[in-house]
Amino acid sequence: MALQGGAAPAASLPSSALAFARTEYHERLAAVRASMEEKGLEVLVISDPSNMNWLTGYDGWSFYVHQAVIVSMKDDPVWWGRGMDAAGARRTVWMSQDHIFGYEDWLVQNPDAHPMTVLAQLVSDSGHGASRIGVELDNYYYSAAAHLALTAGLPDADVADATGLVNWCRAVKSPAEISYMRRAGEIVTEMHRVIAEVAEPGMQKNALVAEILKAGALGTRGAWGDYPAIVPMTPSGMDATAPHLTWDGAPILRGTPTFFEIAGCHRRYHCPQSRTLFFGEPPNKYRKAEEALMAATAAVMGAARPGATCAEVALSFTQTLNRYGFEKNSRCGYSVGLSYPPDWGERTMSLREGDETELEAGMVFHFMPGLWLDDGGIELTETMLINEVSAEYLATTPPGLVVKP
Repeated sequence: MALQGGAAPAASLPSSALAFARTEYHERLAAVRASMEEKGLEVLVISDPSNMNWLTGYDGWSFYVHQAVIVSMKDDPVWWGRGMDAAGARRTVWMSQDHIFGYEDWLVQNPDAHPMTVLAQLVSDSGHGASRIGVELDNYYYSAAAHLALTAGLPDADVADATGLVNWCRAVKSPAEISYMRRAGEIVTEMHRVIAEVAEPGMQKNALVAEILKAGALGTRGAWGDYPAIVPMTPSGMDATAPHLTWDGAPILRGTPTFFEIAGCHRRYHCPQSRTLFFGEPPNKYRKAEEALMAATAAVMGAARPGATCAEVALSFTQTLNRYGFEKNSRCGYSVGLSYPPDWGERTMSLREGDETELEAGMVFHFMPGLWLDDGGIELTETMLINEVSAEYLATTPPGLVVKP
């Protein structure tokens, strides 16, 4: 189980290729180490690709195999993953090549062996075989088999749950991160403009989605579009009574609601936004739902400010919605930023009852006032940035329903 380590030849990564200044990566690392120290951890094994990217810059579609970043209290982080992906690490991370290790390809999806045994050996060889080690137990990318193999390979270690440790360090965005999210906001604004312009009655749904994806990839004003962590959600009619259906080849019909939950993405930073389309005048109940959601949205924008809690913001939404005769039992928002599939949420705070997290300037939320009715759905969502005094939108799409003749 030899490691294909940092000695592999490759050109040094030019500083200009990094998404952020090296000083910002160092500040992030310091924040993670402070949280590790608070939790009594000596080593952190990070498998979430969003957290790997945030700490090291690593950016590759390799999260379908086992990979990790190892953080200790000293020295730079270590990237570890499939041998062929080490070349991608050398092109994207800020660390030196001797902090990049790849495992052999016979370990990939092999039912008789597991790559985590190699990671365990690497941790042990670095002098941490008996350390207190944090892992992201409740994470899309860290399987039960991975945990069993890692702990079996580190019998003297104290392996603890560190789910969300790095995610929470990411909660307040830096000015550079916010600039990327503003560019994503410009992109999603353009994507919704394209929907309003090209959608026609009878148009096949997949053809419209092709236009949405094209607009998202082309970007705007020199800000190129990255792939979003979630594909476009575009249900119509009864399909729109459910929030997470995608598309098919059926035509879009007159008099039937279709909502579009999409995101602009730039350098992995997301700005989600939803709008609902009607061909012809919407039924009265949809106009009433629109009125309720717009009023509830105004209430949230008035309540969202530094020092307010997530629960207080959510209460302003639900109370306003209830006054208009509607109810929404699910959360009405969640933190967003840097992400990879299958989710653009950061899996930290939510705008809902019981979440007493205090808002801080630099936090960003996908505010999600969707209503799913008996014959369709309506989504009019926004990505909002908490600034120094209040909240602001990161996209400029016109509010309300999109109605075409």
